[in-house]
Amino acid sequence: MTTLVLGGTGKTGRRVAQRLRGAGVPVRIGSRTAPQPFDWTDPATWQPVLSGVRSVYVSYQPDLAAPGAPQAIQAFTDLAAASGVTRLVLLSGRGEDEAAVCEQIARSAGVESTVLRCSWFNQNFSEDHLLEPVLAGEVALPVGDVPEPFVDADDIADVAVAALTEEGHDGQVYELTGPRLLTFAGAVAEIAAATGRDITFVQVPAADYAAQLPPELADLLMYLFTTVLDGRNAHLTDDVRLILGREPRDFADYAKQTAGTWIM
Repeated sequence: MTTLVLGGTGKTGRRVAQRLRGAGVPVRIGSRTAPQPFDWTDPATWQPVLSGVRSVYVSYQPDLAAPGAPQAIQAFTDLAAASGVTRLVLLSGRGEDEAAVCEQIARSAGVESTVLRCSWFNQNFSEDHLLEPVLAGEVALPVGDVPEPFVDADDIADVAVAALTEEGHDGQVYELTGPRLLTFAGAVAEIAAATGRDITFVQVPAADYAAQLPPELADLLMYLFTTVLDGRNAHLTDDVRLILGREPRDFADYAKQTAGTWIM
């Protein structure tokens, strides 16, 4: 039965799609560039991609903390259930009060559901807005010595595929973390060590950082950096190990394997 992967070209979605295809599961990519386009801002695109689908990996863009996310998740999950979908796996944000509202919506959709609460991805440094600063040799962010349990996108994808294809995950809320806590300064230092480059971390005032952001992302990123990064997520869980039977990927291993991305 076909699985719809929303955000199927993004950090976690493309990894989920690759793993499902490798396991012989029919996959439909949900993205604006797919043959059958899907756009969160255009509900008219939702029904066509749900036709014949039985399970969905739900990755909301840009983030479940963004304005309008609960309304979109409510409308989509209602439509998915009415269209014959029987299983949902929702990618959520760890420590985000707004995301918790979306989680409850998914869990009340009348289908099997699993929630994956995740902290900052390792891959934010190599596949997202932090790549350019790393390449430039200076990562300037409005965050201090707050430890984060950085989690790897490959671990998230492995857990998502388990929840999509195996029994026993219905109704579960999994909090996915890496194996250790690390500050942003520490993460940048790990990247510098892996690449042999001089890459520094600089803490900057929130107002200065916000002034450099694209207007459409400023409020969201400032919320994530100045509110969610207050230490609320500074603890680890065993969920990756319990679900996959192995330890989560360490940031140092990620940095070593990704080092070529940061060497120009």
